[in-house]
Formats: sequence, structure tokens, C-alpha cells
Amino acid sequence: MAGVLSRDAPDIESILALNPRIQAHATLRSTMAKKLDKKHWKRNTDKNCFTCEKLENNFDDIKHTTLGERGALREAVRCLKCADAPCQKSCPTSLDIKSFITSIANKNYYGAAKLIFSDNPLGLTCGMVCPTSDLCVGGCNLHATEEGPINIGGLQQFATEVFKAMNIPQIRSPLLPPPEHMPEAYSAKIALFGAGPASISCASFLARLGYSDITIFEKQEYVGGLSTSEIPQFRLPYDVVNFEIELMKDLGVKIICGKSISTDEMTLSTLKENGYKAAFIGIVLCILLSRPLCVCHAVMCFLRIRVIFLS
Repeated sequence: MAGVLSRDAPDIESILALNPRIQAHATLRSTMAKKLDKKHWKRNTDKNCFTCEKLENNFDDIKHTTLGERGALREAVRCLKCADAPCQKSCPTSLDIKSFITSIANKNYYGAAKLIFSDNPLGLTCGMVCPTSDLCVGGCNLHATEEGPINIGGLQQFATEVFKAMNIPQIRSPLLPPPEHMPEAYSAKIALFGAGPASISCASFLARLGYSDITIFEKQEYVGGLSTSEIPQFRLPYDVVNFEIELMKDLGVKIICGKSISTDEMTLSTLKENGYKAAFIGIVLCILLSRPLCVCHAVMCFLRIRVIFLS
């Protein structure tokens, strides 16, 4: 009897053919279809069209990837609120995804944005450019359903864009003692090098803990690092980067441009002489290939980061 139960059904090959694991044929796309796709990318404009509008410096035709309020509420209601939260385990920044989706479903958009920014100071940037299909969305338990997984990136972008429109500054935690009653160590001078995603998130977390003398030194004359210089504006507008930097500045963090650790006047020895107690080197070296920079990996310590205690 055991042998009969363990024997494969006669039509086992037909059953497996319904959901093959290996693609048995190549995916072919016509040249005409590829040309239509290229028209949507600024670096691949149609050179044979002499009457078309030049698009090199115009990104108005790129639609926003965020969800509207109706679409966001519909997506949030679909969430299963899984106990094990595989989406959160797949997120490099460990966002409390289940909680902020619940807040969106209850139309508490401010609460959702508060949860996002508390875990990730670059919550809006990551909502726009993070490859969620390989991370949180890829771990969603609804991946095999007809409607597909939850659009977590779209929900994150929706909530943080609503908060951006509110124009609410970030304040010092009311649970902390007043600055004059903080321990002396919290007034130590801290230097951070590179005003990119790594230093912005590090400075934000330090300022939230109560450190009051934080300075970021940036080699370039602009801030944002690779978020500003490498990711095109139709994926990540400058005002988004500036919004998150202003949130960091609300906590008292200072930024000085045109200063690099490689120059003679900016060495670890001179920093120690000037009273700095710690230095954070947040230089992210990344090669952009087929997809945008995953800023969320840079938020939670990142590539080539060193914290150096000078005393």
C-alpha cells in the first residue's frame, strides 16, 4: 500500500507542465516595440524625428510612480498584516512596514510618515528609487496571488510625499532632557565626511540621540552625494533630496561644502587639534549599472564607512 501511495500519478508530467520552472523558449521582442520603449528615456531620443520636442532637459512627461489616495487606500487594505512580516525582514532598513501600511489604511498619513522617517531618515528617497521588487515586495506573501504583492514602495512614497506637503519641521525628542542638562559627552564635536545618504542618516540618528555639535564636510559645492549627482531627476528630483536634508538641519546639524579630508587643512590630526572627538567617513563608492542606486543600503551602513574616535 505504501508503494502505491508514493507512486507518481500517471499525468504527473502534464501537471508539472502547467507551471514549468524553466522557460522552454526565448522571449522575443520586435525592433518596433523596442523603439517605442526608447522614446520614454531621455538618453535614447528618436533622432529621426525633427518635429518632436527635445527632451534632454525636460522631464515633465515622466509620470510619478506614487499612488493616489484612492489607490493607496486600496493597496493598504489588501495587506494581510502578516505576523512574521517577511517584507520587514527583507528590508535593509528594517522599516516597520506592517505598521505604516495599517496607518495608511486608517487614513493616518502623518502617523505612517512618522513611522517611516523614524526608522529611515531617507524614507522618501527610498520610496522612489529603492528596488523593492528584490527586497520587501519580493518577500510579500501575496506574491503568488492574482493581484500580486503589495506596492510597498508606492505606499511609502505616498505617505512621505503627504508629509512633505505638510511642511512640518523635525523637532528634538521631548523625551530627552533639556540641552543644558544633557551629559557632557553629548556636546562633543563630531565630524562627518561626505554629505551623501550615509552621512545624512548617521547625522540624523546622532542628533535624535541628543548630540548637539555635528558638522558634515562635503567636498563638492552641492549636497546629497550620489542621490544628487548620479540618479536622474525623473527618478529622484532635487527637491526631495533637499527636503530630507532640511529635516536633518532642523535638528541643528551643520553642513560645510568645499571641504575634503584629503586636503592639508583637513586631516585627522587637525580635527583632533580643533576639538573633534569622533569622525565618520561616509564615502559611498558605487557603480551604477542596470538599476538605480539602492539608497536604502547606504542608509544602514553602507559601503566603506569608518567611524574613528579621535580621543
